[in-house]
Amino acid sequence: MNFKIILQISLLYFMMFSCSSNNTTTNEPEDTTLIPVDLSSYFSVDFNALPNYANQDIPNYITKDNTPASNPITDQGATLGRILFYDTNLSSDNTVACASCHVQNEAFGDANTASTGINGSTARHSMRLVNNRFANGNAFFWDKRAATLEIQTTQPIQDHIEMGFSGENGDLSFDDLIVKLENIPYYPVLFSNAFGTETITEDRIQQVLAQFVRSIQSFDSKYDEGRMLVANNNQPFPNFSALENLGKNLFTQPPVFNNTGMRINGGVGCAGCHQAPEFDVDPNSLNNGVIGTIGQLGTDLTNTRAPSLRDLVKQNGTTNGGFMHNGAFEELIGVVNHYNEIDATGNNNLDPRLRPGGNAQQLNMTLDEKNALVAFMETLTGEDIYTNPKWSNPFID
Repeated sequence: MNFKIILQISLLYFMMFSCSSNNTTTNEPEDTTLIPVDLSSYFSVDFNALPNYANQDIPNYITKDNTPASNPITDQGATLGRILFYDTNLSSDNTVACASCHVQNEAFGDANTASTGINGSTARHSMRLVNNRFANGNAFFWDKRAATLEIQTTQPIQDHIEMGFSGENGDLSFDDLIVKLENIPYYPVLFSNAFGTETITEDRIQQVLAQFVRSIQSFDSKYDEGRMLVANNNQPFPNFSALENLGKNLFTQPPVFNNTGMRINGGVGCAGCHQAPEFDVDPNSLNNGVIGTIGQLGTDLTNTRAPSLRDLVKQNGTTNGGFMHNGAFEELIGVVNHYNEIDATGNNNLDPRLRPGGNAQQLNMTLDEKNALVAFMETLTGEDIYTNPKWSNPFID
């Protein structure tokens, strides 16, 4: 084994504290024992040549970046975040990891409508995590309840249904998780590599998980190839088919409505909420008209966020799970049909852009226009995100 690795990981030690029988601490020196940890026996990662997370290529037309100055992406931090992301030890019964519901070959989404946690199924569909770094806003979850990505990362861990460290309903607490991680041989040295000391805290877990998630990016799509060939998004892309360019125009241009909410001219205005080239949702968006729940009666009007439209489907056209918070649509054409004729019944949180002049939107799209819109959205799919080993499971089976 490489001597440099042995020297590096031999820094790990466990502290043994002596207490008197009446629980008063003594002044005796602490007994420390150096315990070498062979990281190569756990992980496929080359710790002498970490993957590049900190300085990935980003197209110059991408201008949004929600990385806070207080938590820049580092190779050591994102590597630790990747390990935590794939580690089932983060669930109280050691069966569920972040990666259980955010799967690499699904663009870090879930093929299932509801994800399976340790105590049942989730109430909402798991969002794809692709290009979270380039979101227009900082709020996360379908209902925007997490003010930052950092805060979002540990909420599933502290959820009774998802990963079980809630501290309620008989669950262990997050402090119990920290103790658990402290006693797993590889974590103290990995935290030391990332932060300079082996101390494990919720804040540090949040930082490195957010670093890893922000590192997951996709800019190798047909759209990106075309965008680099033109001066701006409004020009025809020379690598696009006529159908794809028509779809791009429909997506980008705003519609012209009559006084009943019927489109009579123009595009269909998708970019009003999903602006190119990031294709993330406008942070000021309200509900999009989908108000159903997963397997339950009633409505859910609080869904006002959405993942990026990048990598909605794979290169072969198959979807990365259902669309919307409840997986209401299995194919992109279903999404297009939804926006073509909005039902505003019982929805007092509908985004005003979907209620022109106070009337529910009627886009009156032709079949060719619908097919063009689908063809354009399929151009937003890349390849690297599905196979790049730096975002894959780092554990040795």
